[in-house]
Amino acid sequence: MGFGDLKSPAGLQLLNDYLADKSYIEGLPGVKKSLGKYGPATVEDTTGSGTADAKDDDDIDLFGSDEEEESEEAKRLREERLAQYESKKAKKPAVVAKSSILLDVKPWDDETDMAKLEECVRSIQADGLVWGSSKLVPVGYGIKKLQIQCVVEDDKVGTDMLEEQITAFEDYVQSMDVAAFNKI
Repeated sequence: MGFGDLKSPAGLQLLNDYLADKSYIEGLPGVKKSLGKYGPATVEDTTGSGTADAKDDDDIDLFGSDEEEESEEAKRLREERLAQYESKKAKKPAVVAKSSILLDVKPWDDETDMAKLEECVRSIQADGLVWGSSKLVPVGYGIKKLQIQCVVEDDKVGTDMLEEQITAFEDYVQSMDVAAFNKI
């Protein structure tokens, strides 16, 4: 019983003829048989035992083996290249991360002295903080907000610190929002 060698045209033809009036190759579910046990009873099994194929598959190592020892030359070369990389990396200056922030500072009402409000905001000084241009933007009902630009070093100055210090001027500042935050 069997289809013969399925790698040969004769074996494939036998399989094709067998499946012409069947939808599957019959067999019990969960019971694995060798390939030669399936098919018509009139054809001799020429496939051999299925265990030889399983052993051949185990011999192939598709991803390389961790069991093989690395040669001394390869170890030395890898260590040398790692040392070169580390020395090159140490020579590069550290990049200072900076951000450009646009702040909206809102006053309490239309009677707030906006020149004094801007003076208070610009009085905040910190290492890594540089104030830029500013303008007054109408909000409504005669109220204008202060829109002011600053550049900060990310490691030294944060938006939370800026908000705390700006809103500390309670006589002039109602609230502060970050309108834009861009990494430089």
